[in-house]
Amino acid sequence: MITCSIEEMINDTRNKLVIDVRKAEDYAKATYDGAINIYWEDFDKHVNELPTDRPIYLICYTGVRSDDIAYEYKDRFDIKSVQGGYVSYRRYVLTNLMGDNEQINTRCKDVEKSIIKKFKKDIWRKFTKAINEYKLVEDGDRIAVCISGGKDSWLMAKLFQELERHGIKNFEVTYLVMNPGYNEINYQTILDNSKLLGVPITVFESEIFDTVADIEDSPCYLCARMRRGYLYSKAKELGCNKIALGHHFDDVIETILMGMLYGGQVQTMMPKLHSTNFEGMELIRPLYLIRERDIIHWMNYNDLTFIQCACRFTEHCANCGGTEKGSKRAEVKQLIAQLESKDSIVAHNIFKSVENVNLKTIVAYKENGVKHHFLDEY
Repeated sequence: MITCSIEEMINDTRNKLVIDVRKAEDYAKATYDGAINIYWEDFDKHVNELPTDRPIYLICYTGVRSDDIAYEYKDRFDIKSVQGGYVSYRRYVLTNLMGDNEQINTRCKDVEKSIIKKFKKDIWRKFTKAINEYKLVEDGDRIAVCISGGKDSWLMAKLFQELERHGIKNFEVTYLVMNPGYNEINYQTILDNSKLLGVPITVFESEIFDTVADIEDSPCYLCARMRRGYLYSKAKELGCNKIALGHHFDDVIETILMGMLYGGQVQTMMPKLHSTNFEGMELIRPLYLIRERDIIHWMNYNDLTFIQCACRFTEHCANCGGTEKGSKRAEVKQLIAQLESKDSIVAHNIFKSVENVNLKTIVAYKENGVKHHFLDEY
C-alpha cells in the first residue's frame, strides 16, 4: 500500500520523515509539525538526499500529487502518501478541536475580534461603506448570504454576523449553502467551518456538477448561471428578497479589464442588480470595496482553511495549489499585479474608470439595448 490515513501517519511512533510537497509559500503559512518542504515538481532533484532507513510520508494539497510520487519510488523507499493531503490534516485537527467546545468558542471569538480590531480599516469599514454607499441592506430585508465554501463567502458570513451585532437590527439573514455535487472532503470542510466559525447554515442539494459534466462548450458559464438560478429559487422559497454573493474589489476590476481586452466593451460588475428571472429578487455584493489580499491576510492571520475550488473541472488545478491557472481572469489578475507594482494607484483608477464616463468623449454607447452614436447629435 502506497497510501495511508492521516491517523496512521500520526500514530507511527518511528523516526519518520514527513515531506510537504506543496508550494513553498503554502508550506510557510502552515504545515504538519516537523515537516520539511520539497515542491512536488522538484522532488526528483532531491531524491538522492532522502534516507532509506526511515519511513517517509508525503503530504500534498489533496493527495493526488503525493500518490504519484509514492508510486514512483515505492520500490526504493518506505514511502507513503497521506490520503486527502493537507486538507485531511486540517480536517483531523479541526475534528479533534470539535470535542472541546470551549476551545471552539475561543477560536470563533478570536476570528470575530480580528474583524473589528485588526482588520477594522481594511475589511470592516469597507464592508459597511459598501452597505451604506450602494444601499445594499434596507429595512425589512431578508437576505440569503450564499456560502460557497471559499474564503470570500465565509468572510462575508462573519461580516453579516457582526453587522447584526453592531448595526441596527432591521433585517434578517439566512446563511445558505448549496451542495451542487461537492466531493466528500470539500463538503465536510464546509460543515466543519460552519461549526468552527459559529455560522448556522441551511444546506440544500442540487445536481449541477452532474448536469454540466458532459458539456463541452462553456461549461463554467453554464454552471455559474445554473448555480445562481438555484440560489435565487431557494432564497425566494425561504422568503428572502435578496441574495448576497462574495465578489470583491479585485473581481470587479478584473471584470472591467476582461470586458475591454477580450469582449471589446466597457462594463463592470455591479454592486447590486435586479434579477431578470425572479421577480422581486435582488443580488448584492457586500465585499465590493474589499481587496482580495486583505481577505487572504484575514484568513492566514486566523489560521483558517477553506476550499479553494470545488468544481470538478478545476479539481486537478486545486491539487496543484491553484484554481485559475491558464484562464483569462488569471492573465488579467497577473497584468494588474504587474501594473500595481509600478504604480499603486492603478487598481483604484481601473475601479473608478466606470464611474467617470464622459459621454461627450464616447464614440457610441448602448442604453436599454438601443445604440447611440456621437454622429446622431454632431
